Amino acid sequence: MTGTSAMADVRDEFVAGMRNAATGVTVVATDGHAGRFAQTVSAMCSVSADPPTLVVCVNRRSPVVDALATNAVFSVNVLAADQVHVSDTFAGRPSRGQPYDFGCASWTTLTTGAPVLVGAAATFDCRLVDTVDSGTHRLVLGAVDKAAQRTVDPLIYLAREYRRCR
Repeated sequence: MTGTSAMADVRDEFVAGMRNAATGVTVVATDGHAGRFAQTVSAMCSVSADPPTLVVCVNRRSPVVDALATNAVFSVNVLAADQVHVSDTFAGRPSRGQPYDFGCASWTTLTTGAPVLVGAAATFDCRLVDTVDSGTHRLVLGAVDKAAQRTVDPLIYLAREYRRCR
């Protein structure tokens, strides 16, 4: 087996294995000098509670990457189970309306000025701390200025489909 085919096998096994990793569904949104952008992201996790910090992973080909760097503020919105249409819109495949259209939902702002999704299961209003490039993605670390949550079922993604947590 050559090095290239071995890497392709590992990649395929990795992708297949990741289908079994349930994730929350989030929309990362930013606004500022670079404009208003948002994108659905499944790779988000807490980094630290002291100080409150989280990380999201965004494909480096996405226009959101440059906007995040320029605007230096963003929100991470953990979608509620009834917000599948928001996930699809910001993944570029809406069932109705235009891709990446903020008009698909209601938005507000908290402390940073980044758009925050009304009705989300949880929201985190962040300031950019650092970025790290790894493979095809950029890890974006954010210091959390404000966090809010609601008692609702979150939207989960598992085995290439949306699920309810409860």
